[in-house]
Amino acid sequence: MVIGFILLAGFARASYVLIPMDISQKDHLKAYGIAFWVIKNGGTVDWLLNYRGGSFATKYVKNIEAECLVRGVSIEVVADGQYTEILNEIANPETNMDVVKLEKAPKIAVYQPKAMQPWDDAVTLVLNYAEIPYDIVYDDEVLDDKLGKYDWLHLHHEDFTGQYGKFYASYANAKWYQDQVAEQEEIAKRRGFGKVSKLKLAVVQKIRDFVGNGGFMFAMCSATDSYDIALDAVNTDICDVMYDHDPQDPNAQSKLDYSQGFAFDNYHLRTNPYEYEYSDIDANFGRSVQKDLDYFTLFDFSAKWDQVPTMLTQCHTRTVKGFLGQTTAFNKNFIKKTVLILGENKAANEARYIHGEYGKGMWTFYGGHDPEDYQHLVGDPKTDLSLHPNSPGYRLILNNVLFPAARKKKQKT
Repeated sequence: MVIGFILLAGFARASYVLIPMDISQKDHLKAYGIAFWVIKNGGTVDWLLNYRGGSFATKYVKNIEAECLVRGVSIEVVADGQYTEILNEIANPETNMDVVKLEKAPKIAVYQPKAMQPWDDAVTLVLNYAEIPYDIVYDDEVLDDKLGKYDWLHLHHEDFTGQYGKFYASYANAKWYQDQVAEQEEIAKRRGFGKVSKLKLAVVQKIRDFVGNGGFMFAMCSATDSYDIALDAVNTDICDVMYDHDPQDPNAQSKLDYSQGFAFDNYHLRTNPYEYEYSDIDANFGRSVQKDLDYFTLFDFSAKWDQVPTMLTQCHTRTVKGFLGQTTAFNKNFIKKTVLILGENKAANEARYIHGEYGKGMWTFYGGHDPEDYQHLVGDPKTDLSLHPNSPGYRLILNNVLFPAARKKKQKT
């Protein structure tokens, strides 16, 4: 590839492109796209953890400077000696900073239904805005073991329990809802499953295998708790008659196997089929946080020892605006002790951003629907990210997209 050749050939130069990620950056979101573009075309990028908001740096090539100009990304060209001083500052054991090399662009898949949905997905919005390529997969691709081609998988706004988001009470007569039911029932029948909940159980188990084999999985909103609930409900039926044509198991709660899921323990199902809630995992149930006080705080981690959580929390602010979703946040009472909380609203006893390991891979759950639309309703227009190029909430998504590219050193045990 010509671009890749030019990038590699230009690396002998003695100056660097520094992409600052503090408040001086004009477009934080497109900056991630530049980092992805460089490694995709054969270059390497230094991710300077906790240095000026988690800045990026790469050896100077005119093509990179030109691409940053086209995309509206702020840069500083620094001499080799200046960059050495930056690296020395970062290496100082008294500073909470470190450098990781980004070397290989992860291959990205988004699990997303083919039928039109009356809402947008924050991850696909920001991938498109940052110009980061991805493939669409759904149940057939997952069941046919196509996930092995990918490094990173995002679960689009989804209900893996087979209850269609529990939208029945409000939208049973809406065409989009009926189309969604028809699409999923057709897939279930074609794949030999008696009901959609059984289809989705097979899907979440395949995704769990993907993570166990070394994949990275990211989910937002209802794709977080419904994913775990679907795994935990392996031995029971939690769907009522309007969802799977037979009654739910009256003993479903006692038959949950909490060992199956990634993140949650000892929660309680919300079994009313007309209630827009799966369980009490979601802290939105009975939530009393006022909109103007709805913020969560990112934890500070040791950059030199805990690189993964440090990468996932890189931002130009430690305080991020909250935002609602079908699953807004996670009740900390039901989070497993093995799970790492990355961001929380301590006063409300809720976690907004959590992370963990499973087998050889990792997963991240992020509560809420759209970081720049506080209460995104069904049918609302999509968010225009050109109006929010410095969004801290969207930066957290892109941290997850990029960190599989990192060459990580062994974490502290």
